[in-house]
This record gives sequence, C-alpha cells and structure tokens, in this order.
Amino acid sequence: MRVGLYPGTFDPITLGHIDIIRRATSLVDRLVIGVAINRDKGPLFSLEERVAMIEAECAKLAEQTKTEIIVHPFENLLIDCASDVGAQMIIRGLRAVADFEYEYQMVGMNRQLNDEIETVFLMAEATHQAIASKLVKEIARLDGDVTKFVTPQVNTALITKLSG
Repeated sequence: MRVGLYPGTFDPITLGHIDIIRRATSLVDRLVIGVAINRDKGPLFSLEERVAMIEAECAKLAEQTKTEIIVHPFENLLIDCASDVGAQMIIRGLRAVADFEYEYQMVGMNRQLNDEIETVFLMAEATHQAIASKLVKEIARLDGDVTKFVTPQVNTALITKLSG
C-alpha cells in the first residue's frame, strides 16, 4: 500500500490545499493529512476546528477518488510523523521559488534523518498558486471577500470566528 503524508498547519484549509490533496490522491492508496499543532504560529482555529474542517472538506474527495484520507494531528518531527503513519513519501505543495528554497533545505535534513522516505513536490494549479492561509486570514480580518480562496464552509467558519 502506498502511503503519503501531506503536512501543514491548514489554518484554514484553502482551495490550494484541496487542489494538492486531490492531485496527491492519484499517487497513493492512503493519504494522511498531517495537521501540525505548531503552537508557535498562534493559529486562528483550534486544532479540533482545523481537523473538523479538513475532514469535512476531504470526505467527498475520498469518495470520488477511492483513496483513503486520514487526518492526523502531530507535534513531533515531520520525518518521525511520516514514519509513525507508515508513509513512504511526504507530499509538499509549492507556490513559488521562495517555497522551493525552504523545502529544498527540509528535504536535505529529512534525508539525513531517514533516507527511506521520499519527498514529492506538487505545484498548485495556476489559479491557486498565490493562495496562502496567512493572507486569507488577513483579508478576512479586514472584511475582504475570500470566496475565491476557500470553500463556502470554510468562508462561513472564518466569518463566524472573526466576528466573535
């Protein structure tokens, strides 16, 4: 069984993330969405809220693609999480050259820690390449329209979270 791990903070999950998830399902039999707890980033949504959003967004996708999609929170090293879930590959989304430079360093370090786990890079579709959760949150905080960047359910969750 081919198992892939797609890690991130997903605060919130965006159409760019969903695009990468959809395309990653063609590479694996089981896709684990690793939700980084990462308290240092000070996420807007709690871990439980992020996990619930991802599960809701991926349910139909799992059914359509016939791929098992599991959401798995983690707080340890990425390479250890990959090993813990039995992943042979780590899937990373790239948007720009700046992403590549950081990811290139991470691959080198991860290969030193465990050279049996490969990293696969997927470029987001052109229409989604500029989307970043950080920017989506900033636009939403300033009452901007983020409907081009997130699903209607995530948009509602953003409005609710930011209004309360």
